Amino acid sequence: MSNQPETTRSINPFVGLLVLGLIVAGIWIWNHLNFDTQDYITDEIVPILGVIIAMGGGLWIGMRKWRARKERLQLRDRILQRFQKEPSPQKRRDLAFTLIEVNQFEPEGLEAVAEPMAELFIWTLKTALGDKQHRIRGMAASYLGILKHQPSIPLLIRALEDDHAHVRACAALALGRMRAQEAKAKLEEKMKEDWDQTVRSRSREALERMP
Repeated sequence: MSNQPETTRSINPFVGLLVLGLIVAGIWIWNHLNFDTQDYITDEIVPILGVIIAMGGGLWIGMRKWRARKERLQLRDRILQRFQKEPSPQKRRDLAFTLIEVNQFEPEGLEAVAEPMAELFIWTLKTALGDKQHRIRGMAASYLGILKHQPSIPLLIRALEDDHAHVRACAALALGRMRAQEAKAKLEEKMKEDWDQTVRSRSREALERMP
């Protein structure tokens, strides 16, 4: 461990001197070129190099995004397999939460497990009671909206009366995602009367999503 800082300090000055030497050499070479060569480099070579660098940078970024997406999908598939085999409801719920997050809060690709996931979220809303579990209830409400689970709309409307503002805000967000027309009256009430500013804002945003 003690040798690492010494190695870093010995490398950095060398790299700095190398870069400085290349800059000085480049300036010297440029100053010793004739004007025609300088013009040719400026007008012909530099634009081509710029295009090559831009294309290379774009390709590198594209490759990184492709690799990251491939790794994310592989991780999602592994979690899907664990979810389908896991017997414990609590562990299945945690895996369902992770699946939503790994899938970047999109339902596409989760169709095969959407119904059992929704059932777990509904179970969580009904059983994870008390102030200390408000975040779990809020996640369950929000993720029902991501899955666009229409049968859970009545439960989400009831969640607008939850004792904790975080849960009410998440329920409003979910109802907005599903464009739940039957929740309009309750959302209008929350937008005007709820004491929490976030709940009022989420209720307004949900109403704005609806035709």
